Amino acid sequence: MIKQPGRLLVFVILALLAAAGLAVVMPMDSLGQLLSAVTLLCLMWVCESFRESSRWGDFARILVLVLGCFLTLRYLSWRGIYTLSAVDWMTLIVVLLLFTAEIYSSCIHVLGCIINAVPLKRPLLSLKDLPEGTDLPSVDVLVPSYNEDAELLETTLRAALMMQYPAEKLNVHLLDDGGTDQKVNSDNAQVAAAARQRRAELQALCQRLGCRYLTRPRNEKAKAGNLNHALQFVEGDLVVVLDADHVPTVDFLDHTVPWFVRHDDIFLVQTPHFMINPDPVDRNLLQSFSRMPSENDMFYQTIQRGLDFWEASFFCGSAAVLRRKHLDEVGGLAGDSITEDCETAFDLHSKGYRSVYVDRPMVAGLAPETFTGFVTQRMRWAQGMTQILLLKKPYKAPGLKWHQRVGYMSSILFWMFPFARSIFLLSPLAYLYFGMQVYNASFMEILAFTLPHIIGTYMVSSFLFGRTRWPLISELYEIMQCVFSLVAIVKVFINPRKPSFMVTPKGDTLDEEFVSPLAKPFYVLFALLILGFFTGAYRFWAEPLTRDLTTVVLLWNLFNFLTVFAALGALLERRQKRVAPRLPIKEEGRLRLGDDQALACKLLDISANGSRLRLDTSLGLQVGQQYQLDFWSPVLERWIHLPLVIRAVFPDPRGEELGVEFVPENSTQMNDLVALSFADSARWLYFQNRRARPISFMRALRIVLSLIWVPVRAHFRVLIVQRYQHLFKKHKKQLAA
Repeated sequence: MIKQPGRLLVFVILALLAAAGLAVVMPMDSLGQLLSAVTLLCLMWVCESFRESSRWGDFARILVLVLGCFLTLRYLSWRGIYTLSAVDWMTLIVVLLLFTAEIYSSCIHVLGCIINAVPLKRPLLSLKDLPEGTDLPSVDVLVPSYNEDAELLETTLRAALMMQYPAEKLNVHLLDDGGTDQKVNSDNAQVAAAARQRRAELQALCQRLGCRYLTRPRNEKAKAGNLNHALQFVEGDLVVVLDADHVPTVDFLDHTVPWFVRHDDIFLVQTPHFMINPDPVDRNLLQSFSRMPSENDMFYQTIQRGLDFWEASFFCGSAAVLRRKHLDEVGGLAGDSITEDCETAFDLHSKGYRSVYVDRPMVAGLAPETFTGFVTQRMRWAQGMTQILLLKKPYKAPGLKWHQRVGYMSSILFWMFPFARSIFLLSPLAYLYFGMQVYNASFMEILAFTLPHIIGTYMVSSFLFGRTRWPLISELYEIMQCVFSLVAIVKVFINPRKPSFMVTPKGDTLDEEFVSPLAKPFYVLFALLILGFFTGAYRFWAEPLTRDLTTVVLLWNLFNFLTVFAALGALLERRQKRVAPRLPIKEEGRLRLGDDQALACKLLDISANGSRLRLDTSLGLQVGQQYQLDFWSPVLERWIHLPLVIRAVFPDPRGEELGVEFVPENSTQMNDLVALSFADSARWLYFQNRRARPISFMRALRIVLSLIWVPVRAHFRVLIVQRYQHLFKKHKKQLAA
């Protein structure tokens, strides 16, 4: 339930917004508006210093949100009353489209302020806190799989079996959709052979580990259908859903199950998806995975907590526990949309059941390695959320509380951003190319109304999300998605039931650099924006009376150009041979050289199959030599002993660094390797917190500008090489013919 102090803050927000509403449409000249806007921005800036204050932090937060929303509403009222004019119907269409995009963006901004005004931080419960003798619920862990390899699945299954929970009440099931009867009996001999081989391999894996292998007759309704089929064969009180690449820590059930024991009306406990590898935009362009919040941190560290306050945190498809009897009430996982997770939560919220969000990273997963995989994933999310909007109509759904409706509408409407982002990209070109007066305002009016709105919006976003999303990063990610998601969303509006589930490829390795096959739309945008500078320069010279407006539009075009230019750098898929990503750590161990000789060492990074070690002395160790790592595992409360092979030796002023590969020799050592790599949630929490830090807009701009030149140059170099190779192969074929 919403806490009473939280309700008081909400009422304060509404009262302040009501008072501000009276001033939104108050007539004021540009100078007066500028002075009042600067005053409000200064007040917001002062409030920044109270962000972390235990006494004044909540008040400062609410004041910043109200003042920022006021500047936005003031701007929209001015735009709607004074600037929407045109000399012809074509220009009027563009003017209204631009204003519609601004209204949409402002609505999303205001909804974000409401949702994240009071993010909820729940206490970290543990099974140890329950009364002695408490009868714990039985748990079924379901791991749906489609085309993932056995090695990746083995890591997830081993980790699931190692979770701290009574063994007699924990069962792990692999749900194989790649070895269904439909695939095994396919008319395509190659498909049938691959399915039979996969089924046999995974059956043997499950038998060896002590898991249960499940498949089904036909591949119907994708992941939701796979899970629902499995529910017919499991009888646990609780159901854990883990994607094939999502590896749980040993304390996952320890911190999630107590919520179900204490509260009978809770249907879901969701935890964050913690990604241990950079997504393609970060890997190809930003290269700051260990220093900058990842693209999904804003959602899992901030927005889900805000939704949790409004009783609207929802199922995200994995890293979650659901109550079985509540699932049975709605017929299992929902299947009307391709985002079955959010839709299922929506159905159960509508029945009056509650959800809980536990903000601790306890499941480590993989982000898509290629831009194609990234776009495939985001298109599915955009289409699925649009389906929920059209088919479920959350804005008037019976059973939902008003604040839950606000929460769902905020989450769903966000995915309409491709429409607004496309309009913001192309509107400046309408003026630069065709002279359409899409923004009828003087330079002074833009300075007084538009600029404070933009600065205020940035300050509010910084206050809400500064630690989990750096400035300009959202714009870059949205630009890279909007071209493809726009088409996908339009298809849903045409036929809401047409989209089909698309599996996100994971665990790819890239043996060589290549330009993404999805790069062509960005070449077109790049050329259009470049040409816009030339037409703008001519317009600046030929039309002196509109130079102020031309200057503003050219600056707008420059911002669009920089984001598209950066996108080109992110579209160069960089070479990546390492299958298992490594995360930096700082932990102690011992390198055992013999029965009586062991040296202290530091683990500098860790992966599923290797590590980098630092010794305080140089021993002249050689590549290929085999030794043993001894490591005290705080979560297992025992020593881990893992044999290793040295794969690389790096000279270091403080001693010697070793790149090592672990070579477990039996099942116990395999479990120990999984425990060393994935078992400790405190490690994920440390890594998450070390990169959760805000930076200024100017620093973010400098970072982006400093990063884009090299990858963009490499992008065009590889593009030319690929084109040359294509022509060479074509010429060679012609000669051979």
